[in-house]
Amino acid sequence: MSASLKAAGRWGGVFIIIALVITLLRQLISLVGFLLFAFKALIVVAFVGLVLLMIVLVLRGRSRRNGGAEDI
Repeated sequence: MSASLKAAGRWGGVFIIIALVITLLRQLISLVGFLLFAFKALIVVAFVGLVLLMIVLVLRGRSRRNGGAEDI
């Protein structure tokens, strides 16, 4: 009886280690997916900010050009 308990204990330990590795890999894949999403969102936010900055600069340039023509 004790030999079968030792064998069950060894196999149980192996199965637990395999289950822990699978769980760790799932969590790691989830983390990488979240980081990729955050990086893509950061790129989109930076692009939108750059476009808004360009629009503001164009409108400011037009208003200065129109204001300068009235002074002459």
